[in-house]
Amino acid sequence: MKQLVKIIQFFTITLAVLGFSIANAESYKFNMTVEEVTLEIAPGFSSKVWAYDGQVPGPLIRVKEGDEIELTLTNNSTLNHTIHWHGFYMTNNWQADGVPDVTQKAIEPGDSYTYKFVAEKTGSLWYHCHVNVAEHVGTRGMWGAFIVDPLEPTPLEKTVTKDAVLMFSGWNPDVANVYGEGGNPTEPISFFSINGKSFPNTQPLRVKLGDVLRLRLYATTIAVAFHLHGHDVIVTHKDGLPLAEPMTVDVVPMQPGERYDVIVKMNNPGRWIAHDHIEHHTTNNGKMPGGAITIIEYESIPSDDWYAWADKDYDPNFFWSETLATEQHGLFRHDAFAGTFEDFRR
Repeated sequence: MKQLVKIIQFFTITLAVLGFSIANAESYKFNMTVEEVTLEIAPGFSSKVWAYDGQVPGPLIRVKEGDEIELTLTNNSTLNHTIHWHGFYMTNNWQADGVPDVTQKAIEPGDSYTYKFVAEKTGSLWYHCHVNVAEHVGTRGMWGAFIVDPLEPTPLEKTVTKDAVLMFSGWNPDVANVYGEGGNPTEPISFFSINGKSFPNTQPLRVKLGDVLRLRLYATTIAVAFHLHGHDVIVTHKDGLPLAEPMTVDVVPMQPGERYDVIVKMNNPGRWIAHDHIEHHTTNNGKMPGGAITIIEYESIPSDDWYAWADKDYDPNFFWSETLATEQHGLFRHDAFAGTFEDFRR
């Protein structure tokens, strides 16, 4: 079976490189914008961001291996931007890589640029701006998840009953309200988030006993040491690609830009915290608890009036779980990630 998968992947990539499409490949045309919005990250803390379609994370894009994508990005902001498709090979198509002054001119305010490419690599990929990356990505929220479903999933992938995307990032309150500043390697990053929100503004991830949960972990802008209480996780993929031998761990160390897929068998009912185990990443500007924290809630466990999220207004799609459950492909937005538009919005 492994040999068959390798043969299928080889011919898929070969056909893509030669300009052919596989039998079940689809073609997608997407439109996206860059907007200047203010994002509430933690209670009492907001930051000005450049946001793809006005939201952080940007829209989830999901396609199949071999699909063709055409995406037009329109810059409605006051500074230059691009999209770099992180993890994509862009075979014989380097001009679509999204690096200003290397593969293209940066997209100036009011202008548009169209990217065309084939999804030849599979797994948990992502996209981000490549103009002044230290600020635009590091402190301004210009990133989103891009998932490419393989033609032939691994046996472990086939057992998954629930998916979740967790994108970890950090924020600097000292430059939060000034576009064009930030990204200095010595600056303080003192707010930490999952999918653009710091605890308690994050959301729980609700599961049922017997679920097989896949967490797609993205170290978007910061180093991460992901830890889930009460369970071990099986690391199955690194940067989108399946590991030859999945490993069982209880802490997943990640450097900025890395992605790991982990699978968890939900066999221990309770309420279990999941967090970045770099201790100061569980604070909001030094105040604990905060930062990169969520809670896995088994549906069978009743709430308590003292529970931190006893009265939580629950968003079941905060981790894109509902969108991914549909098995649909395309570009997906979520209003819960939207920022507040500035007065000068075009």
